[in-house]
Amino acid sequence: MRQWYKHGDQYYVIHKQIKIDNFSDKNGVLKMEMVKECRDVLLNVDHVLKNETHFMFVETIQEAEIIEADDREN
Repeated sequence: MRQWYKHGDQYYVIHKQIKIDNFSDKNGVLKMEMVKECRDVLLNVDHVLKNETHFMFVETIQEAEIIEADDREN
């Protein structure tokens, strides 16, 4: 079962969580290019969120759009 995460008014499906330390060089400098590359390689991931310890590679859950039925379809 996939884990969901709510940030503000938006919901996301978490595909992968990776410790922030994995994206730092030996001096502790964060390498955001590596984060972007990881995001681009992971299937269905369109956004990256960060908490205190991890980057979360997530897929945005789109809001449902109600489409009115055409009378001919009924």
